[in-house]
Amino acid sequence: MKFEKSNPILFSTDVKRSLKYYREVLDFEDSWEWGDPTDFGGVVRNGVEIFFCLNNQGNPGTWLTIVLDDVDSYYQRVKAKGARILEPPTTREWNMREMVVEDPDGHVIRFGHRTDCD
Repeated sequence: MKFEKSNPILFSTDVKRSLKYYREVLDFEDSWEWGDPTDFGGVVRNGVEIFFCLNNQGNPGTWLTIVLDDVDSYYQRVKAKGARILEPPTTREWNMREMVVEDPDGHVIRFGHRTDCD
C-alpha cells in the first residue's frame, strides 16, 4: 500500500477571500471553487493543495507545514506582497530553516526547507 498525498481542509469564514489571499499573497498558482455562493474551494502549487470549507470542517488557527526548496527567496516574495509574517526565516535544530505566516482565518503555515541537504 502506498500513500499518495494529503490535502488539508481549513475552516474559512470567506472562501473567496481565502482563495484570493493564497493566490495573490502566498503565491499559489491556481484555484477552484464550488457552490453558489462559494462554500468550498482550493488552491494548488506544484502538487501542494489546500482546501477551504465555509464555516465548517475544522477550526480557525490550524497549523500546517509546507516544505519548499528556498524559504529565504519565498520570504522576500510574500513579504513584498503583504503576507502576515509571524516569524522570518530561522534555522532550527531539527534541520529545517522555516518562516511562519498567518492567513486571514488565523491558520498558521510554517514554510521551510531542509538544512541537512545544503
